[in-house]
Amino acid sequence: MTEPLDIRAARRRYITVCVLFWLPLGLAIAPQILLFTERGMTMTAIAGFFAAHSLTAAALELPTGGLSDVLGRRTVLATAGLLNLTALIIGGLGTAPWLLGLGMALLGAGRALSSGPAEAWYVDTVQAHSGPDADLRTGLARGSSATSAALATGTLLGGALPWLLGLGPDLGAQLREASAELVLPLSVPMLLGAVVEAAFVLYVLTALREPSRPAATLHDVLRGIPATVVDGLRLGGRDALVRRVLLSAGAAGSALAVIELLTPGRAAALTGASESGAVLFAALACTGFICAGIGSHLAPLTARLAGRSERAVLVSLGASATGLLLLGATAAFTGKASLLLAAIGYALVYLGLGAAGPSENDLLHRRVASAGRATALSIQSLALQLVAALTGLIIGLLPAGPLPWLLGGAVLLAGAALWIQRSAPTPETRTATPQPHTVPSDPSAQTGTYGRA
Repeated sequence: MTEPLDIRAARRRYITVCVLFWLPLGLAIAPQILLFTERGMTMTAIAGFFAAHSLTAAALELPTGGLSDVLGRRTVLATAGLLNLTALIIGGLGTAPWLLGLGMALLGAGRALSSGPAEAWYVDTVQAHSGPDADLRTGLARGSSATSAALATGTLLGGALPWLLGLGPDLGAQLREASAELVLPLSVPMLLGAVVEAAFVLYVLTALREPSRPAATLHDVLRGIPATVVDGLRLGGRDALVRRVLLSAGAAGSALAVIELLTPGRAAALTGASESGAVLFAALACTGFICAGIGSHLAPLTARLAGRSERAVLVSLGASATGLLLLGATAAFTGKASLLLAAIGYALVYLGLGAAGPSENDLLHRRVASAGRATALSIQSLALQLVAALTGLIIGLLPAGPLPWLLGGAVLLAGAALWIQRSAPTPETRTATPQPHTVPSDPSAQTGTYGRA
């Protein structure tokens, strides 16, 4: 049997996986909508592309979490990378609406496949080496910080590359002529992301060692996945602490929906033009990722100062809700004081969410057995996505101004309030958790255990 990696080696590999997976997605953030527009897509079509992404991710979230628990973390994570690689190539080169929609759906499938396996691999590896009481929070915090850093770097690079390519004498026109308009300057960040995705797949296949699993037949998969999903849902229903983690993820999804939907318009109104507003939004998005990374890095310190993980979540979500309420309070005002308060509020939202995540996931992993860990992470991600989608629909019905911001702040404040009292024993002392059903021959069933938005 292969000797488990030590904690430091597992942490380094987990951080590398986080960077390689999220950097390509960061590269696509800035140019994606502009590239779709350059291809002649209407805003209605673009909205349809993003709907295809969200609906595919939501539909596959739970089944793919179960797939990871049945087939193994490495296999599913590598598949996610291949789907993202294909999606980025289609997005960079595609011109037909149906093809771009397919690319966004594949990206959603990759997102669903990826929400859990890497983190589950890290926790499995650490606990296999050091036992169930091994420190998880530090590695989870550093992985979250690495994710934020990758997204921030990718966002800046993805926004800068097309602009830099356009500085050359008629370079954009030369690219169009040379490639029959398949490769535009805005395509380059997405194609570069595809190259990084290829490196990600190779790294996953070579570096993420895990216990050998018996070859799973189609019957094993079909039998194991539904049962694992059902047990994951039951766990959320019967375990009060896991339920709080899931509800908190939903509250965070509401906050993120408010930020992502309303900030571009507010930036455009501030600068006076949509083009300059888009540039400001890219800078703000990068700042948000950096703040989230700083918050994640400070999560262990926050937990130590607060006394335990539950209080750390309360303090972190409370700070994030305060930031969103500040953004709401300043939405109807202009002036330097209002802008300063809004900037502080924006930073607090991401700092608080970044600090809350590792402590929430530390609590979750101590309540969920290894056989259902990736499923639990998928349920957490699904809660975030569904509440975010619902919040987006509600925001569309509300009048412009402070009210939509205050709605998100109120939901996040309610999520923080869930952690004010706790009657069950602290999870720092590990409690017995019923094992979710798995394929009987799966070795992970013999051992007794998300992520980011």
